[in-house]
Amino acid sequence: MNQKDMTLVEHIGELRKRLTIIAVFFILALILSFFLAEPLIRYLQFTEEAKNLTLNAFKITDPIKIYMQVMTILAVILTSPVIMYQFWAFISPGLHDKERTATLSYIPFALLLFFSGLAFSYFVLFPYVIGFMLNISDNLDIQETIGINEYFQFLFQITLPFGFIFQLPVLMLFLTRLGIITPMLMAKYRKYAYFVLITIAAFITPPDIVSHMMVTVPLLLLYEFSIVIARIGYRKFLKGEQQVAIEEQQESLPPN
Repeated sequence: MNQKDMTLVEHIGELRKRLTIIAVFFILALILSFFLAEPLIRYLQFTEEAKNLTLNAFKITDPIKIYMQVMTILAVILTSPVIMYQFWAFISPGLHDKERTATLSYIPFALLLFFSGLAFSYFVLFPYVIGFMLNISDNLDIQETIGINEYFQFLFQITLPFGFIFQLPVLMLFLTRLGIITPMLMAKYRKYAYFVLITIAAFITPPDIVSHMMVTVPLLLLYEFSIVIARIGYRKFLKGEQQVAIEEQQESLPPN
């Protein structure tokens, strides 16, 4: 059934079906994450950046809190392909055949960019930020007592936003492929987008110009790359709309 022909009740039923599938997979991923969380936490505690740090629990609930947070984050990451697919499946009946095929192919690229963002922030940005913070403590002759909760919260604050921000090109391609936005609109509001990205960079980096630039420059380049990708998607959208118009015109002609 075409999505345009579905009633409101049918739309709600379809949405409930998609959410139920996501919930089931999330619970299964949460069970799997229960076994994966401990080795991941141990790995993050003994990496090059953390091996010289003594992580302390200032509250008796800090270890279980970290364990549950890591479990939840892992479960969300493991479920993300299902979430993307179910979102696509929900909107796909309203798309043309070529749009349906094209948008489905974006899911692997979105996952690749997500992990690329995590890798960049963890292996490039996070070591520099940790080193910068510890260097300030050494210069001021301050002995840091680091809580495990604070350490992991800081780690999540630095890494997770990049996983989502790095998906910007795929998101822009998806929206332009559907004709929701245009590359011209993105270029027109470039300065506002820059302001938002610079603000995001200021929130997730320490107050020094080097670390701020290490975050800001990739974000701005990512936005410019998104505009280039959006132009490709927009050309395909216009081509698809033109093809649909031709087909509709041919169907409206009387038979010979």
